[in-house]
Amino acid sequence: MGHRVARAAVHRLAGLGAVTGEVRVTNDKRKGSKGPRVPGFQGELRVPNAGIRIENLSKVFQGRDGGSVIALDGIDLAIEPGSFTCLVGPTGCGKTTLLRIVAGLLASSSGIVMVGEEPVAGPRQDTGMVFQQYSLFPWRNVLDNVAFGLEMRGTGKRERHARAKELLGMVGLARFARSRPYELSGGMQQRVAIARSLATDPDLLLMDEPFGALDERTRHRLQDELLSVWERTGKTVLFVTHNIDEAVYLGQRVVAMADRPSRIADDFPVDIRRPRDRVAPEFVEALLRVRTVLEEVMKESSKQIETTKGG
Repeated sequence: MGHRVARAAVHRLAGLGAVTGEVRVTNDKRKGSKGPRVPGFQGELRVPNAGIRIENLSKVFQGRDGGSVIALDGIDLAIEPGSFTCLVGPTGCGKTTLLRIVAGLLASSSGIVMVGEEPVAGPRQDTGMVFQQYSLFPWRNVLDNVAFGLEMRGTGKRERHARAKELLGMVGLARFARSRPYELSGGMQQRVAIARSLATDPDLLLMDEPFGALDERTRHRLQDELLSVWERTGKTVLFVTHNIDEAVYLGQRVVAMADRPSRIADDFPVDIRRPRDRVAPEFVEALLRVRTVLEEVMKESSKQIETTKGG
């Protein structure tokens, strides 16, 4: 009974383009594409034009007691198409709120958010999202989980399964196509979630701490796999994390956020050649820069809390 209710809810959400935290493409934009070729992938992927422009963005939540909480305050941010940008900051600084607004899953209180040339007014057809929770459907096998978005847009079974198999090959899970999610490890389930987010070929990939619950070894392996997918597909990636090492390892650029009020505290490129060596002097230098910024942020936040208590 529970699965039937869940299925019905998922199908209703799919009509809006959002499925358990993922925003889906409903039009096949790959036809006639001149995008880069992906080894082992039979189709063509497009070079995205999904840059992001955020101007004076604010979000205020109203509490039950009549008070308000400022989640974001005057955020300005521009992200180039095809880039890999990491948002890092302490818990509660508004990283996930910002990501949800860009995805169209949450309305802003004021300001402008543009993806490409269009304002974000709701879930978009050119955006995929991956959360820390894997959001896989337990009644479907791995192949059908990956193919779900294609099924919802009416793609035939043979075509959608062929696409899903190609993506499972890309993330190293081809031989697990007929397995159920519960038969996979956490890292494997997250790879399925990433493959599913790519199945409908979105321009923009939003990722909210997707590796946060994994052990360090698995996290490092999936970081490398994600970079490989990004380098081969040219997606625009906005990646939220609280892990400084992860931000410096993955990002072409790191944007550090502060809280109380939530704002951008620092924004700098990571000019380190790939593959990156975590013990190399330039990597450690970048790591220390981000750490220093966040330590200052935490000190300021603590002072403001003490001032508020004292008042």
